[in-house]
Amino acid sequence: MNRLTAGLAAIAVLAASPALAALKPGAKAPDFTAPAALAGKDFSFTLSKALKKGPVVLYFFPAAYTSGCTAEAHEFAEATPDFEKLGATVIGVTGGNVDRIKDFSKEHCRDKFAVAAASPALIKSYDVALPVKDTWSNRTSYVIAPDGNILMAYTDGNFAGHVSKTMDAVKAFKAK
Repeated sequence: MNRLTAGLAAIAVLAASPALAALKPGAKAPDFTAPAALAGKDFSFTLSKALKKGPVVLYFFPAAYTSGCTAEAHEFAEATPDFEKLGATVIGVTGGNVDRIKDFSKEHCRDKFAVAAASPALIKSYDVALPVKDTWSNRTSYVIAPDGNILMAYTDGNFAGHVSKTMDAVKAFKAK
């Protein structure tokens, strides 16, 4: 097996393996500002500003235009109107293919939610680095309360379940 094939195999195994989320519920979510795109238009996303509107569903994914990340974006796009009815903002964040987030926000996020480009510092602050490529994030979803505290954290390389788990956490928050 050559090095490239071995590296891709390692990424596939790690991306598919469930793991514990880095930041735990109750912890303070690090505030950040990052370049982002919504419906193909550039803007600057700031977590603290989004939290003023209500809870934030912050989901990290490895790279735009990969099969699992594209499927996850489609699921979040379909669920975004339901999140919005609950007062929640959805934001996807990636360290991979950041030069393509503008197109990804339009094509695969279906103009429903924004995608931000994660810097290495942002990935480190949330401790979500993909072990085999630390400038990319693993697949971790958070629900953050308006006070900045993490309500829910979930890490799993498989995209299935991230939307339902974050939706359940937002519903539980709203029910309180």
